[in-house]
Amino acid sequence: MSFSAPGSPPQYPQPGPVQHGHPYPGQPVYAAPPTPRGELRSPNGLATALTWLLGAATAVHLFSAGAGAYEQSWMQGFAGDTHFDDLELGLSPALTVVAGLLQMLTVLPTIVVFIIWFHRVRSNGGVFRPDAFTLGRGWAIGAWFIPVAHLFLPYRIARQTWRASTQHGPDGSDRPAPATLLTSWWVVWVLAAIVGRIFSRLYMNAETVDELLAVGKLGIVGDLATVSAGVLAILFVRRLTAMQNTMATEGPYART
Repeated sequence: MSFSAPGSPPQYPQPGPVQHGHPYPGQPVYAAPPTPRGELRSPNGLATALTWLLGAATAVHLFSAGAGAYEQSWMQGFAGDTHFDDLELGLSPALTVVAGLLQMLTVLPTIVVFIIWFHRVRSNGGVFRPDAFTLGRGWAIGAWFIPVAHLFLPYRIARQTWRASTQHGPDGSDRPAPATLLTSWWVVWVLAAIVGRIFSRLYMNAETVDELLAVGKLGIVGDLATVSAGVLAILFVRRLTAMQNTMATEGPYART
């Protein structure tokens, strides 16, 4: 199965023999009998689709933040105790409705494709380095749907996949796998998710202009945090996909 990396499309080898030890330069590699560890599957197509979806979702949240800022200035013209139902219809409410509709249209497909890609790279990681994982590959899907646990279990799986997709040194030594990008994305995403949930609950209960102004500021913060998380998610997806490309085309040992 082909695994297209930047440049000419290399071949993605299927799992074969497990190497005994780490050969010295110029020494042939001796292999043990093949062991069934699963099949490598390219994440490139999913990563490309996911990059576009994440970009669209990020743009929508940036638009939502702008609509929220406009709504803040628009509501300044009303008395603080004015009830929500007494506000005049105008451009600001229309922008808010459009932003909400666009979020619904982009969020669901992004989530679906992200989980499929996440499962794909986790499965590949299990082929590269089975001993790197403490949970089965099915958890790459199930962990997202467990209350509370979805705030940390997917991160553990992503961290282990990151390590499994990191090449050994040329001499066979175990290289460190710094995951600053992964951790940054996860922290910002969790904060954005928490802020978004708080905003949704407060917004549903807000009735006066003063309450809407206070909640609206929180909504803008949540949108901007989601924009940051979206940018970091794109970088994370592209980086981990590239790491698996390297593992598939060059093997488990780095050239330099």
